[in-house]
Amino acid sequence: MPTEKEFQIAPIVPESVIHNTKALSNLQNLTASIFGAAAGILGLESYSGFLFYFVFTILTTVLFYTIRVAPTSLKAGHAMFDTGRYFRSSYEFWAGGLFGGLAGYILTWTLFYGLVRA
Repeated sequence: MPTEKEFQIAPIVPESVIHNTKALSNLQNLTASIFGAAAGILGLESYSGFLFYFVFTILTTVLFYTIRVAPTSLKAGHAMFDTGRYFRSSYEFWAGGLFGGLAGYILTWTLFYGLVRA
């Protein structure tokens, strides 16, 4: 938990947290649709299709973390996986996209599967 001195040095701005959350959500929704198209074109079915989605969504979140969040956190001297300064919670950052983009993934997955297999 940050101390009062840390809040005075680098305050958390709610508008910035909301902006970061929207940017991550947009990325996750876009990639969910792209992954759905890829799964449909590849002809994945059942568990392999859902495993494809979960693996690539987690990979996308890890890449987003290493490219955007980690360099600024480490420069500021914070803990390695501390996302609380940039997002509402760690859960929202790491697992929020798994379920937020699932509906879009399933829709594009079935659409492209039907188009390719028809």
